[in-house]
Amino acid sequence: MKRWPVKELGELCDVEGGNAAPQGDEHFKGGTIPFVRMKDLGRYHFTNNLCSTDGKLTKDSIVENRMKVFEPGCILFPRSGSVALNHRAILGVRACIVSHIGVLQAFKPEITPGYLYLYLRTFDMTALSKKTTGVDSIAFSDVKRIPVPVPPLAEQERLVKLLDEADELLKLRAQADRRTAALVPALFHEMFGDPRCNTKKWHVEALGETLKVLHRYPTFYGTSYVEDGVPVARIGNILPSNMLDTDLSSYVRVPRDFSAKFPKTVLESGDLVMAVRGDTTGKIAFVPSNLEGANISPNLIRINPDTCKVTCEYLLWLLLLVPTLVTSKVTDTAKKSITAENIGAIKIPVPSLQLQKEFAIRVSEICGLEAEQATSRSLMNALFQSLLYQAFQGDL
Repeated sequence: MKRWPVKELGELCDVEGGNAAPQGDEHFKGGTIPFVRMKDLGRYHFTNNLCSTDGKLTKDSIVENRMKVFEPGCILFPRSGSVALNHRAILGVRACIVSHIGVLQAFKPEITPGYLYLYLRTFDMTALSKKTTGVDSIAFSDVKRIPVPVPPLAEQERLVKLLDEADELLKLRAQADRRTAALVPALFHEMFGDPRCNTKKWHVEALGETLKVLHRYPTFYGTSYVEDGVPVARIGNILPSNMLDTDLSSYVRVPRDFSAKFPKTVLESGDLVMAVRGDTTGKIAFVPSNLEGANISPNLIRINPDTCKVTCEYLLWLLLLVPTLVTSKVTDTAKKSITAENIGAIKIPVPSLQLQKEFAIRVSEICGLEAEQATSRSLMNALFQSLLYQAFQGDL
């Protein structure tokens, strides 16, 4: 391990924040100066070239609100509200910055922004966060005291070049993942047409007529959870991949005799579950084989397809691609809930079963590819983190 001198961040650059966002559409209508909000930072998570923002301020608004304008090359990080997300970015355009984001600029000659950006990706800002009015925040005085190893400039440039090349591979991996994620929707439209207007003129039925079981608890069942019992799927167990979490340790449990009282909500492999209450109403997931025999919370409904009419893969993707089929049936818009009767009344196109089964086979193949890519992504991320650690230990 090489021994590089260590300096506090405040000795290497200026640390400050942006401005509060101007209130009112008139500040943004026809604007030309990018305004970086936390969601813009979060869209990238890590980037050495943040260029795209949802909003742009007018020049008059900048003058009126005395907005700071930051030059390209600044380093951005969350300073309040989203500290734990640990986003990092190098600003790629001249822009204004919201006050929830911290800004590093005016770098001393002994440090390069690219090196400092990469180093700060390894630093967990939550170590500095404090609660103010219930919101995580960081004091700039603490940020200025972050210790930073400072190798010679030539070494900084070498490390940046090496790590940027590795980071580029991660970007290519992410690009390939996005393309793979688009395969199933494209396949669905190719095989079945546009489900919103039933372009292939498939037979239409009420969803309830294509199911064996469509059932939820009539009221909250009000029982205590136990350590050893039947797993209960809740909305939080639905993964972004639209599958229930296969990690059984993430589930609460109810007594086995209690679960036995509700046989219609006992899950089978190949079922679907849907959220029927709250902001996530309509969120849907496939039930994997290791959740066979589990039960569901009152906020979910069990959907058990009649496989002589529809496959779970077809039904899942139909409801994912046309969420308005469900949201249009929400009865209580204030609390966002939907009844089993209204779900069952949803009209859906029903293609030939043979075509649905072919779709299911091809979806399975794509899922296999996604699993391989997930393994590759995990290995590449681990390798990159290892490279970062070695780089700032002086071992590369």
